[in-house]
Amino acid sequence: MYIIKLDAIDSTNAYLKAMDSVNLPKDFTVVIAEHQSNGRGQMGANWQTEKGKNLTVSVFKNLKGFKIENQFYISMAVSLAILKTLKSFNMPRLYIKWPNDILSADKKLCGILIENVIKNNQLQGSVIGFGLNVNQNQFYNLPKASSMQIITGIVYNKEEVLSKVLNTLKYYFKLLASYEYDTIKTEYESYLFRKNKPSTFITKNGMQFSGIIKGVANNGKLKIWTENDVVNTYDLKELSLLY
Repeated sequence: MYIIKLDAIDSTNAYLKAMDSVNLPKDFTVVIAEHQSNGRGQMGANWQTEKGKNLTVSVFKNLKGFKIENQFYISMAVSLAILKTLKSFNMPRLYIKWPNDILSADKKLCGILIENVIKNNQLQGSVIGFGLNVNQNQFYNLPKASSMQIITGIVYNKEEVLSKVLNTLKYYFKLLASYEYDTIKTEYESYLFRKNKPSTFITKNGMQFSGIIKGVANNGKLKIWTENDVVNTYDLKELSLLY
């Protein structure tokens, strides 16, 4: 494992992507920043973080030979690695909000952004970025955000949390390398937020509808049972879950 520690940077993912534009980084190269000025989440959202309080990390994983059509399994494996780490610290009511937000007590603790490196239609590796709220105790205009410290009242050692995340990531990537796809998918769906519960969704056009999350397809699309007794699949760009 090759670890790069930075005081401040615009984006740890951007740093690793700049490296792979020349040569692929070493497997499990880890970039850690005390402060990230332009962190990004899903759909181009900004990730706000207080300097020195949280984990803003990107990991490069060499995935040569991994089939592009299976890339959502990378997201599932990473989500499970972080959730299981939080479980080891006794965080309550842990769920994965599709596709890969980690919630505790219905509050968002961690966002994940995975950017796959594809060359000549072949997957070379993944830049796995995550922002985990550890000891931040105030969030402005973010009513659904929280941190490990807020939820439990405990101040955590960030190095210890990071070490457990990285070790658990290695475990789940071994499962991927062993083609344990069904194991990963079954476990991922067992933690899926609002699964089998009536929920409300809003489409990109602003229309609301009710449905029940039944799981995910192999390509990562969300499977929702609707009132007309049909299970439809939806992409991340097509709808959001209201909660």
